[in-house]
Amino acid sequence: MVETPFKNTYSLSAKQLQDLDEAEDKMEKQDLTAAENMFLAMLEEEADCIPVLNNLGHLYGKHLSEFEKAVGYYQRVLDLEPDNAWARDQRRKYQRFLTYD
Repeated sequence: MVETPFKNTYSLSAKQLQDLDEAEDKMEKQDLTAAENMFLAMLEEEADCIPVLNNLGHLYGKHLSEFEKAVGYYQRVLDLEPDNAWARDQRRKYQRFLTYD
């Protein structure tokens, strides 16, 4: 396993960590299409990758205002990890946004 300055809770490979870091960097720099494409490609490789699902929820909710998609990705996280407080709080927030007229 690759040595990281943080606990690699999800046992991501070195390639996954690198790709995740690059996609998050693109999202922070507002290169949203590139970030989305990278996250979706990572999800194709591992459909249940919680960090990728969380990042897609964040991308669609905060940056793209696609709240239904955000809720869907956070729900997938909760299906895999029911105690994930971040995903639960974010899902709740974007569910409320869906009720606004």
